[in-house]
Amino acid sequence: MSETSTSHGTTDGTTGGTGSRHRLRELPAVTARDRIGGTLAFKRDPLAFLAGGIARHGDIFRFRALGIPMVLVNHPDHVQRILVDHSANYDKDAFIFKAVRPMLRDGLIPVADMDRWRRQRHMMAPHFTPRAVASFVHNMTDETEQALRRWEEKARADADGVLELTEEFGQLALRIVNRSLFSAAVGDAALAFERAFGVANGVLGDFLRFPFPPLSVPTPSHRRLRRAIDDMDAFVSLFVRKRLSGEADDDGADLLSLLLHSVDEESGTGMGLEQLHHEVLNLCVGAFETTTCGLSWTFALLARHPEAEEKLHAEVDAVLGGRLPVFEDLERLVHTRRVIDESLRIHSPAFQTMRRAREEDELAGFRVPAGSNMVINSYLLHRHPDFWDDPERFDPDRFAPEEVAKRPRHAYVPFGSGPRVCIGKHFALTELALVLASVARGHRLVLPEGAPAVEPEARITLRPKGGVRLRLERRR
Repeated sequence: MSETSTSHGTTDGTTGGTGSRHRLRELPAVTARDRIGGTLAFKRDPLAFLAGGIARHGDIFRFRALGIPMVLVNHPDHVQRILVDHSANYDKDAFIFKAVRPMLRDGLIPVADMDRWRRQRHMMAPHFTPRAVASFVHNMTDETEQALRRWEEKARADADGVLELTEEFGQLALRIVNRSLFSAAVGDAALAFERAFGVANGVLGDFLRFPFPPLSVPTPSHRRLRRAIDDMDAFVSLFVRKRLSGEADDDGADLLSLLLHSVDEESGTGMGLEQLHHEVLNLCVGAFETTTCGLSWTFALLARHPEAEEKLHAEVDAVLGGRLPVFEDLERLVHTRRVIDESLRIHSPAFQTMRRAREEDELAGFRVPAGSNMVINSYLLHRHPDFWDDPERFDPDRFAPEEVAKRPRHAYVPFGSGPRVCIGKHFALTELALVLASVARGHRLVLPEGAPAVEPEARITLRPKGGVRLRLERRR
């Protein structure tokens, strides 16, 4: 289906080759008569607000949040044009990345300067290929085994054996990423980093929904944000400083060593100390938070769908035979991967991204003004009824090869797409699969009787509101 022939917009006027003139329509806009609400409705529940806009106007419409021009796009063709085909016209100088830049600075996630991004990406990309990620598999399985022992002790100490898993997965994810980054055990420092990020996630999440007053205004919440950022900086600086001073061994096997020795092919220069700090912090935040949410949502879904869990256990038993998984097992853990893909469809941790239109563009027959913040919300895209039957249903078999072939590629974008697809995609998918298989090898995480459904909370990431509480049981 082409961009100009979707059910929600066609080109007005003449069409043809180069030089043809189009009479482009103006984008439909959310107005008071739509009864969807305005900035305050967006602040209260951004997902409901955007879903209301889609119901009223279709797959593309504009709205404003405190005067900031936004355009929501919710069709695979639109996503492909913005992230892939015309990606040069859509940069990251967009509202969401401006908001997180005080925390992540010029790291790979939010950097807007394309030349700077390209240089950093080229230096870092070789260390995040599937083959490169394979060298960190032992970190993932060993830390999971240690976590299971801690969880068993905590479960025995609790009369119901119930654990708050979101916090536990956060500690596990941070231990894995920092062991991979620094070859170091982070201990209690992981808890401090997790708490600091929790503060930053809350403050910045509130700001994204209601961007006032500016972050530069020293309100109590903005001062808490500043202290949280300082704490995260101190965490990263500690490990970098130890490595540079020789206090910590450099065996060349961890990501910090690889980044320290990376060289830009064009200039022949390496990564400056400040840039190194920014990139390490981006990796810590990105790998920690998305994995925490991804594991929380996956086990919460499995606990409510015993048929999918039973199939997972049967596969893990057949492939692993009781041993820990290794990298080569991943291609045989087919259902395991489908469970992860379906979990990421229903609750993508990185559920929203933005791009800024550098110049005026045409999208589905509509005029996109220069400077527009283009909003891509995968929570809504992954529920588009044209591409997902009964979208709220948990069904890992949606990701069987024959089913995937029926859908447009960009109907499913949990890691983004195009030149700026998430650099940590292979690391994340490998980690999620190995943790899931390692836990399922001998344990179950069971829903306590009468437990309510977990609701999504739209912050910077899509977190489970109030956390995920499950009971740890040994498999018989």
